[in-house]
Amino acid sequence: MAKLIRALLFGLVGAGIVHVAVVLLVPLYSDRNAWSRISDYGDDWAFHPVVRQATAQTVPLALDPLFEAVACRFDITDLPARITGVGTAPYWSISVYDRQGENIYSINDRTAIADQLDLVIARPLQMIELNKTKPVSAANSVLIEADMNEGFVVVRGFVPDQSWKTQVDAFLKSANCSPLL
Repeated sequence: MAKLIRALLFGLVGAGIVHVAVVLLVPLYSDRNAWSRISDYGDDWAFHPVVRQATAQTVPLALDPLFEAVACRFDITDLPARITGVGTAPYWSISVYDRQGENIYSINDRTAIADQLDLVIARPLQMIELNKTKPVSAANSVLIEADMNEGFVVVRGFVPDQSWKTQVDAFLKSANCSPLL
């Protein structure tokens, strides 16, 4: 009887370990992760509106109803990425994610330099080079060192009521995602 209980106990513990491992590996092997959903919106190096409703071409991302958002995929293998935006919104935030959807950096208008959207995302060796010869165009940029090749950013703008919608939409449309030359 003791051998049966021990075998059942080992079986349950083993099944639990396998279950936890499978659950933790699902995002790594999933083909419908945030990266692939954003790729459905359009080309890399361009911001695209994040949709709330699914269409035949797009899959929606979960989004707070008081926020509008745009997303851009980038590849910093050769050149750093520069993310800029002009204008104001009652509140904006930007999050930088790696290809697996892991948030590696976030900033908002309260913590940005002069409340302006201006980021440079670079690999470690690119960051060393940037610090040596910082381009004039990136003098007031927030520099983010990211040990990755590909990633995406999501810029969110808060729309407290419909009177702000035009201004927030203009801010999000002004967002630019391009290689730092």
